[in-house]
Amino acid sequence: MRDLPLARVYQFIEPGPVVLLTTAERGHLNVMTMSWHMMVEFEPPLIACIVGEGDYSFAALRRTGECVIAIPAAELASTVVGIGNCSGRDVDKFARFGLTARPARLVTAPLIAECFVNLECRGIDMRLVRRYDMFVLEVIKGWIDPARRNARTLHHRGFGRFAVDGETISFRSRMR
Repeated sequence: MRDLPLARVYQFIEPGPVVLLTTAERGHLNVMTMSWHMMVEFEPPLIACIVGEGDYSFAALRRTGECVIAIPAAELASTVVGIGNCSGRDVDKFARFGLTARPARLVTAPLIAECFVNLECRGIDMRLVRRYDMFVLEVIKGWIDPARRNARTLHHRGFGRFAVDGETISFRSRMR
């Protein structure tokens, strides 16, 4: 064993797939790349996520309390990275990256047609936003593209490196 620099810990405790988070405020749509999120509860599904105060999406999410978490397949890797490397302050990311915004049913933020899962979310706990930029969101409506059942996801490994999920193994669950 060798020392692991603490700044690299996140590369090994990666919480899940890289996702796209959309917001809408006063008719302006935005999308950001996000990899810092985790499930908090199963029913209702609660997701905690970090949206930094410096992110253009932060103000819209804080004011509206609504967003969509869209899960892209690995085929969108270059788009996902491109979205993460520019700001909605400067560019219309939907136009630049050829994303198709679709109306959500319960929130004003748009779904992304190119993503195989879209989760409409409302903020239910904002107490940790000021201190940690952490929003706790309740998924209030979910969408899945049945034609893309086996889509593979991206997982951020740090410093421009990503892993693509692979083989799935199954074990008998004893959970009810």
